[in-house]
Amino acid sequence: MKTEIMSVDNFLTRDLSYTQAVDLLSAGETVAFPTETVYGLGAIATSENAVSKIFEAKGRPQDNPLIVHIGSKEELSTFTQNVPNLANICMDAFWPGPLTLVLPIKTDSLAKNVTAGLNTVGVRMPDHPVALELLRRLKQPVAAPSANKSGKPSPTKAAHVYHDLNGKIPLILDGGATGIGLESTVLDFTTEVPTILRPGGVTKEMLEKVIGPVNESKLTDEAEAPRAPGMKYAHYSPDAPVYLIEASISTVQQAIEQIHKDEKKVALIATEQFTFTKADYYFSLGQEHQLEDAAHLLYEALRNCDETDAHIILVPIFVKQGVGTAIMNRLEKAANGNWFES
Repeated sequence: MKTEIMSVDNFLTRDLSYTQAVDLLSAGETVAFPTETVYGLGAIATSENAVSKIFEAKGRPQDNPLIVHIGSKEELSTFTQNVPNLANICMDAFWPGPLTLVLPIKTDSLAKNVTAGLNTVGVRMPDHPVALELLRRLKQPVAAPSANKSGKPSPTKAAHVYHDLNGKIPLILDGGATGIGLESTVLDFTTEVPTILRPGGVTKEMLEKVIGPVNESKLTDEAEAPRAPGMKYAHYSPDAPVYLIEASISTVQQAIEQIHKDEKKVALIATEQFTFTKADYYFSLGQEHQLEDAAHLLYEALRNCDETDAHIILVPIFVKQGVGTAIMNRLEKAANGNWFES
């Protein structure tokens, strides 16, 4: 299969790009497109055969549910039921935006491989002009996880998608670099108190200002299917092992010296306060305390490490507050329990 990249920034080819994407999706194929979080790999959510092509292209576990993307709130009534009032309040406050709501699903309304057999579905309306234009032209719900090889850092540029999925999907809509850079917050409304299953750009603090108390879930190792993407499996991992470390310049420098004594090379992903450490490779996450910048740069930094010959990747930790909670959620899964200790 030949993978084509089509820009939607070119006025002359813009309409052709959307038309081709809609035609492919309608024919049961997959299309990658940008959202405000990361690039997604989409297929019509009502077609089990189309959705199966997402799992095949990504190498994604079948019990990992997919998020459904819509272009208008009216589409919800075709596949959800008994939507709580608090969920409607969240839609009014945060849609379009990086917030996925887990809601009860109507029987036989979506392909079973979208929900991993659960009686719930995660749904969101992306805040990106390309995604919204595509969805509103299509007028059908689209299942779309991140458009990357499963387990690898999510793509924030069309080039990242092409690197991972070239030859496995027919089309990538190139809308430039994504804005937020981390996947959406997932909020479960089937629990007594709404529960964050995955932190993201819409923070716990932001939600509680709008709907009151919100709980936070933990990753699960349970045998049943996870209720949202990112709850069960290791994610966001570059080729070299990632180690988390205390965010202290002296601690990081000592770690680098120890790694060098073992005749190994180290890549450091950190804010600019760590610029002057003696890492073999350094990838900036922006200025200290600018968490939105760090979130935006994180996945590209992890991907850049694969272009080096580093044996170890060190990442100083962030405070789990606001967007820092989402950053640490991704880093803890990338590290898969690894902490660097002298």
